[in-house]
Amino acid sequence: MHKIFVFGTLKEGFPNFGTNKGIRYRGDFKTKERFPLYLVGQRFSPWLVLNSGEGHHVRGQVFDVSDDVLVEMDTLERITASDGYRKVRMSVICLETGDEIPVLTYGKPPEMLEGAQIMQELTGEYGLEHAALYRSR
Repeated sequence: MHKIFVFGTLKEGFPNFGTNKGIRYRGDFKTKERFPLYLVGQRFSPWLVLNSGEGHHVRGQVFDVSDDVLVEMDTLERITASDGYRKVRMSVICLETGDEIPVLTYGKPPEMLEGAQIMQELTGEYGLEHAALYRSR
């Protein structure tokens, strides 16, 4: 099993949650480090940009997922495509208990922002109002 931190469309109740067949950890989490979070392009895709120390602590959920589910998420996030997300390790903090846990998550390298159409910068949380703008592939 893998612990995965989701901050956007893979969260419970959000557009791509059908791909996330994991078991949710109780509580909400935030990244230990600060990261920029944007809505990008005509699809309003949420991008956590892997530029540690900038932006805000990003809020999200943590799930335990099997190897098979992780492969499905990797496919959705297009981790092998040149413009896809990158799967990285980081630490998140439980907002209720303060516990720190290591997780996997998906982010975009800072250089991918060059030439990207930034629609909105978020203050650390992707909400349902942002998901309403999202367009799937």
